[in-house]
Amino acid sequence: MNKYCPRCHKYTEHTISTYKKGQDRNRAQGKRRMDRKTKGYGSFPKPIQHRFAKTTKKTALKYKCKDCGYIIQTKGMRLKRLEVVRT
Repeated sequence: MNKYCPRCHKYTEHTISTYKKGQDRNRAQGKRRMDRKTKGYGSFPKPIQHRFAKTTKKTALKYKCKDCGYIIQTKGMRLKRLEVVRT
């Protein structure tokens, strides 16, 4: 796809991919706090959500410049299915 690259300052060809979440850090503050709360006997400290209002998740697209490798990430949009067609 041809798209403007802010690093090259011109229109270049970009590859498109979807954003995927990376692996969680094991020693992050939130993980340590949650481990402390759920340690030992007793119930789960937070309510578990069983009824979901949304039917889709937000999908963010990543455009990677083929010349310099700069990645532009779009704002997430709600999609049932994403189809990238090669023309």
